[in-house]
Amino acid sequence: MQSTNLKELTFRGMLLGALITVLFTASNVYLGLKVGMTFASSIPAAVISMAVLKFFKDSSILENNMVQTQASSAGTLSSVIFVLPGLLMMGYWQDFPFWQTMLICAAGGTLGVLFTIPLRRAMVVNSDLPYPEGVAAAEILKAGNNSDADSGVKDIAYGGIFASVVAFLTNGLRLMADGASAWFTGPGGKAIFQLPMGFSLALLGAGYLIGIVGGIAILLGTFFAWGLAVPFFTMSGDMPTDGTIVSYAMSMWKTKVRFIGVGTIGIAAIWTLLILMKPMVQGMVHSFRMLKGTQGASEHRIDIDLSPKTMIYILIATVALIVISLHHFIAAAPVSPELALLLVVVCTFLAVFIGFFVAAASGYMAGLVGSSSSPISGIGIISVIVISLVLVSIGNASGLFETADGQKFLTALTLFTASIVLTTATISNDNLQDLKTGLLVEATPWRQQVALIIGCFVGALVIAPVLEILYHAYGFTGALPRPDMDPSQALSAPQATIMTTISQGIFSNKLEWTYILTGVGLGAVLIIIDSFLKKMSNKAFALPVLAVGIGIYLPPSINMPVVIGAFLAWLINRHITKYAARSGDKDVNKRAERFGTLFAAGLIVGESLMGVVLAFIIAASVTSGGSEAPLALNLENWDTIGEVLGLVVFIAGVTIFTLRVLRAKKSA
Repeated sequence: MQSTNLKELTFRGMLLGALITVLFTASNVYLGLKVGMTFASSIPAAVISMAVLKFFKDSSILENNMVQTQASSAGTLSSVIFVLPGLLMMGYWQDFPFWQTMLICAAGGTLGVLFTIPLRRAMVVNSDLPYPEGVAAAEILKAGNNSDADSGVKDIAYGGIFASVVAFLTNGLRLMADGASAWFTGPGGKAIFQLPMGFSLALLGAGYLIGIVGGIAILLGTFFAWGLAVPFFTMSGDMPTDGTIVSYAMSMWKTKVRFIGVGTIGIAAIWTLLILMKPMVQGMVHSFRMLKGTQGASEHRIDIDLSPKTMIYILIATVALIVISLHHFIAAAPVSPELALLLVVVCTFLAVFIGFFVAAASGYMAGLVGSSSSPISGIGIISVIVISLVLVSIGNASGLFETADGQKFLTALTLFTASIVLTTATISNDNLQDLKTGLLVEATPWRQQVALIIGCFVGALVIAPVLEILYHAYGFTGALPRPDMDPSQALSAPQATIMTTISQGIFSNKLEWTYILTGVGLGAVLIIIDSFLKKMSNKAFALPVLAVGIGIYLPPSINMPVVIGAFLAWLINRHITKYAARSGDKDVNKRAERFGTLFAAGLIVGESLMGVVLAFIIAASVTSGGSEAPLALNLENWDTIGEVLGLVVFIAGVTIFTLRVLRAKKSA
C-alpha cells in the first residue's frame, strides 16, 4: 500500500473523532449502568467516519483509521462506571464532581496507552494473537476504501432509528413493557422458579456480538441461579407471611445467589491472570528494555512509537494529575496532614503499579478474545480486594479503622483508587486492538497513540455530566437522589454494586464469604470442565467461566435477550455457511458478519442514546417540579397489553435483524 503521502492525523479527523466519542461515550455509560456491559465502538466509528469523510476528496484509509482509534476510547473509558457509582451507593458522594471524575478518567486512560506502547512489537507485530475486533475493523476500513459498495452506515442508522423508537415507546410513553416473567412454585409450594424474558433490542444486539459460546455460558449461569440456586434457598427457608413469592425469591437472589456469581467471576479473573503470567512478565521486561533504550528503533513510519523520552514526560504529567485528584479527594476527609500525605503516596503507587501490572494482562486478553469479552470487571474486583487489604493495614495502624466514619472514608478511597486502575486496564485493552488495526492498514503507531490519548480526554469530559444526568433522572440501585423515586426504574449498575459490596464487606468484616467461596468452588469446577472441553475438541468448544458468573449475577430479564441474540447469530451463521457451500460465494460470510455487526451496533447505540435523551427530559421535569415520567401515557389496565406489545415488537425486531443480515446473499 502506497500510503506515505496520505493524510492521517488531521484536524477534521480529530474533530469528527471527538463528536463520535461524545455520542458513543454517552451510549456506553447508559448501557453499562443499565445492564453491566459496554460495546466496542471501533467498527461503527470506522463506518461513520468513512461515510462522513467521503465528502472530502483527499480523505484516506489512514485518516479513517485515526478517527476510529480516537472514538474507540468511548467503549472502553466509560467502563469506569463499573466502580465509580459505588461512591454514591455507599452515600459518600451525593453527585459526581466534574473535575475529579474527569481527572481520574483522563489520567487512568493515558496510563493505559503508555503502559501498552512497549508491548506493541511483542504482542501485535510478532504475535499470532487473533485480535478479533482489530482485524474486523481493518477489514471494514479496507472494504470502504477499495470499493463503492454500501459503506454500512445504513445498517447502523436503521438499527439505531428502530431501537430508539422502541425505547421511546417503552421508557418514554410507557406504552410497552421492557420484559415479562412467569413465576411458579414447585411441589409443596416452597421452591420458587422464574421463567424470565426481556425485550431490549440493545441487549439483542449485544448478544449477537458476544456469540454462541458466550451465550450458552450466560444461559447456563441463568439456569443455575433460577433453576437450581433460588429454588433451593426458597425451599429451605421460611417465606415471610407479609410478602409475595416474587419479593421472597428476589431477596434470596440478591442476598445469597448473587454472591455465588461474585465468587465465580472473581476466580475466573484470577485464573485468567495466572495463565497470562508469562506474557505479562515478558511485557514488563520489554517495557524496561525500551525505557533504557536497548531496543533498536526502526526508522520505518509504520514501526515508530512515541519516543521513550516523550512517554516519560507524559507519564510524569499523568502521575501529577493522579496525585492532584487523590489529594483533593483525601483533603475532604477528617485525617491528619501526615496521614493524608501517606495515603496520597500509597494510593498513587497502587494505582500506577497495579495499572502497569494489569496492562499487559488486559492487552493480551484483548488480543485473545477481543476487548468486549475481556474480564475487565474481574480485574476490577481483584484491584478492589488488593487496595482494600492495603488500606485496612494503614487504617489499623493509624486508628482510622476504629471509627465508622474512618471505615466509610477508606472504603470510598478504595473505590476511587480502583477507578483509576480500571480505566488503565480498559484502555490498555483498547490500545493494542487499535494498534493491530493500524498494523493491517499500515498506519503510523505514534499517531494512533496520540489519537487515543485525545480520545481519553474527550471521553473524560463527557462521562461526568452524563453520569450526573442519569443519576438524577433514574437513580442507581440502592442510591436514589429523591425519596419519592420509583426504584424499579433505577439503573442497576451491577459491577459497581459488586465492587461496593466487596469493599464494604472487607472493611466491616461482614462479607458473605460462604456464598462467595461457593462461587469460587463452582468456578474452579467450571474451569476444569472448560480446560477439558478445549483439550478434547482442540479448542473448538469452550465454557467461558466469566460468562457463567455473569449469568448468575445479572438479572435474568437482562440475560435472556443476550442469549437470544447469541443463538440468533449462530443460526444465521449456519444458514449463511450452508448457502456459501451451495452457491460457491466465498465472500458471503464476511458480508453477513459485517451487516450483522453494524446493525447490532446500531441497535445498541439507538436504545442507549434514547435513554440518555429521556434522562435529560426527566431531569428537566423533576427540576421544575414535574413528574418523573413526564411523557408516560398512564393508560389504565394496560400491564398485560403492554407485555404482549413488548413481546410482539421484540419478535419483530428479531425478524428485521435476520432479514438485514440475510440480504448478504443478494449483495454483490
